[in-house]
Amino acid sequence: MTAAVPLPRVEAVSIDDRGLSFRATQDDVVDVCFDGRRIWSFWLLRDSEPAAGGRFAAWPSQLTRFLQGTTQLSLVAHVADVTLYDAEVGFGAGDGRVAVVDEDGRPLGLDKSNRISQTFDTRTPEQVVPLLDSIEAVLAALKTAGIEAFPAYGTLLGAVRDGGLIGHDSDADLGYVSKHSHPVDAIRESFELQRRLTELGFATDRYSGMAFKVDIIEADGASRGLDVFGGYIAPGVGGAPPMLYLMGEIGAPFEPSWIYPLGTTTLEGRTLPAPARPEKLLEATYGPGWRVPDPAYQFTTPRSTVRRLDGWFRGQRAQRNVWERRYGTLRTVMPPEEPSALARFVLESEGVPPQLVDLGAGRGADSLWFARQGAGVIALDFVTAASGAVQQLAAAEGLDLTVRWINLVSLRSWLAEGARLAWTPGPRVLMANQLIGATNEIGRAAAWQFARMALRDGGRLYLEFWRGEPRERTVTELLSPVPDETVVAELVARGAVIVHRENLDEGTAPGKPGRPTTRLVAEWPR
Repeated sequence: MTAAVPLPRVEAVSIDDRGLSFRATQDDVVDVCFDGRRIWSFWLLRDSEPAAGGRFAAWPSQLTRFLQGTTQLSLVAHVADVTLYDAEVGFGAGDGRVAVVDEDGRPLGLDKSNRISQTFDTRTPEQVVPLLDSIEAVLAALKTAGIEAFPAYGTLLGAVRDGGLIGHDSDADLGYVSKHSHPVDAIRESFELQRRLTELGFATDRYSGMAFKVDIIEADGASRGLDVFGGYIAPGVGGAPPMLYLMGEIGAPFEPSWIYPLGTTTLEGRTLPAPARPEKLLEATYGPGWRVPDPAYQFTTPRSTVRRLDGWFRGQRAQRNVWERRYGTLRTVMPPEEPSALARFVLESEGVPPQLVDLGAGRGADSLWFARQGAGVIALDFVTAASGAVQQLAAAEGLDLTVRWINLVSLRSWLAEGARLAWTPGPRVLMANQLIGATNEIGRAAAWQFARMALRDGGRLYLEFWRGEPRERTVTELLSPVPDETVVAELVARGAVIVHRENLDEGTAPGKPGRPTTRLVAEWPR
């Protein structure tokens, strides 16, 4: 006989544009539904703060832009599937029903990481067929390369627990355990696998030394990621058990026989490979409670595991998660059409350059503006999805605008891109607007060497950056000031000549004081 699921009590519910106020003494995961569709899930106590008369949970920032109009809002205990609150509520000054959808009208929701995306509970079986086909195709391609991969993380969890994709999930994951026992060998293998998939026609994007993504287009044109996480088993030392390290959250004692030889599992009616003991991997991933659904699950990876995975595999992706969260709700939204002050200065100084390289292009507003002026533009950024809306518009208008990925703290990345530009004849303009304050000393050194390579046949580097004494960046800060004398000294030490220098006060918002900014123009004598 199955034990009854305890039902949380939620009282005195009040909802406004800021968030949800309520009283609750028992923690449980609750779905927030708009007109009967799950939009967001949170834990009543864990994800709220004490407030007058009870608790308060703020709306996630990714959701606030949709809160205009009215909706039938319900709070549903996820595990018990019981409605705790249900009422018609209004937001903002908008008319009509609240619509949490993308620009093409496709329904969106927040996944367990509070990323706004198309979760599987909004997709039809026909729409996810390309994803399932790609899972099988990528598994087969990896096998031809000598790698026995399997569904991992939420994809394995859904297959083992319910035989299908998890409704509140938004992507699919594959994993494999390398036969190598040293991180360097495992990293080399991962890059080889990515090259193999690229040669087979898959579009890929690397996350870290042991993880990359395969981009999949679903039946209705929506894009979804298929993550390929590598891992390896470190032999036990001094009588300790072997340790499985699997990107991106697992570091646990683990027996190799729990993975290989592979067994099988069923996902949406398809038979796929699975670890020999899938429950062991799921327990290492989610803990002993993995069988209980949790749409607001948060990984609590031990600090020791985080440090090892960072040191071995993720040292070159500093700040990437912060930037991706920043752009999460903006990647499909057009940026302001007005160019930056630096872009206007470039045009005044150079005219329309035959080729402009926008280093740290961000959402791509300046890149689009220059392409519309007739320049050939190469937009480089750490998070290329940030300029998604600009990329689509540029393609529709037939503009000469190419977006490519670059990582200034990865020698493999910036050196390859610099060499590509160095071997492309002709002078060019290189522009970096507020890039310098977004990286560190290693990234700045790479930027100067990259500029020297890119401007091999002539041209100038145009910079603007936040001027000031350096300070430690907080977890959520994206920019930090850099002394202008430091930047000048670094450029001169690498052979550059400063041909223009001025200090400005850049306005940050109407009615607020400007931010001290330095504008530099440099060139390398030929």
